[in-house]
Amino acid sequence: MAETSKADGGRLTTHVLDTATGRPAAGLSIALYRLDSDTRTHLKTVVTNNDGRCDAPLLAGTDFRTGEYELVFAAGDYLRRQATKLPEPAFLDSVPIRFGMAETVHYHVPLLISPYGYSTYRGS
Repeated sequence: MAETSKADGGRLTTHVLDTATGRPAAGLSIALYRLDSDTRTHLKTVVTNNDGRCDAPLLAGTDFRTGEYELVFAAGDYLRRQATKLPEPAFLDSVPIRFGMAETVHYHVPLLISPYGYSTYRGS
């Protein structure tokens, strides 16, 4: 897939992979927030599809703005639904990822999750 040019506008996407099972994390809830100084504004909550992806970009077109954002992944809820035995409290429950978008291009923020670890990166 070609990278989005500035003329096409920016967009934000994500996907989640369950590294413990080697499968996409279907049915995982993700909340998106915009951060402005001391203000944290909830923009939307979405749920991943069977491929561990969202059905549409989290931000695109006129909704896309550069700035600071936070994605909060409900990893604990997802893992409990998979019948994963977790301690109480779970080591990972909500996984927040804060990041900045400085350009009007495609930003992809994937999450690789397991009961005791996670990683992320700027994908394409």
